[in-house]
Amino acid sequence: MYNEEAGAEACVRRVVAALAPYGERAALIVVDDGSRDGTRPILRRLAAEIPALRYVERAANGGYGAALRTGTEKAAEEGAELVIFMDSDLTNDPADIPKFVAAFEAGADVVKATRFRGGGGMRGVLWSRRMFSIAGNLVAAALFRIGVRDCTNGFRGVRVPLLMRMRLRERGFPVIVEELWWCKALGARFAEVPVVLTSRADAQRPTAFQYKPEIFRTYLHYALLSARGIRPE
Repeated sequence: MYNEEAGAEACVRRVVAALAPYGERAALIVVDDGSRDGTRPILRRLAAEIPALRYVERAANGGYGAALRTGTEKAAEEGAELVIFMDSDLTNDPADIPKFVAAFEAGADVVKATRFRGGGGMRGVLWSRRMFSIAGNLVAAALFRIGVRDCTNGFRGVRVPLLMRMRLRERGFPVIVEELWWCKALGARFAEVPVVLTSRADAQRPTAFQYKPEIFRTYLHYALLSARGIRPE
């Protein structure tokens, strides 16, 4: 989370409710990536109240990629076998978590949410952003050739031992595709589960993701490396 005061508590409570059927086998890790609004006091209060919540504070905002690495390290420290990454603005539905668990139990190492298979989609998302996502993923999927249609979707699950073998460098959102490049190089087994992406609530701050050509190029950089057979060091 970063400056998610308006939705922090709702997110935590909905995810914890979705994890309840798994009992002590599951926990929610929230990484506060240097929030400067009222997010931090809310999370501290919830951490004292909810046993299933593991709360990690970063002193300064390091970006999406840095926050994910912090969360992964905490998951490994807790002895987790699997992690599911999701945005804290509830544009991903925590009710979809069992789909990921089922795919892992079927043998997948990496489970990606997809907007581009039956049952998946986008609701309340601007057409310009839809077209950007559709075009980018058509190209990325053709280059990666791993059976994943929604390469840029940040709602995903990965086995922790696989993640711990990666040396991810991206600070921002392109880490999602850098991670996929590593997963392919490490011989991961992939699966996709259909989800519906929604838009942020009006009370929340605007999304930090920028739909710009340079972002498009950075995302496709890793797909091109994969297509050329170039592996991570």
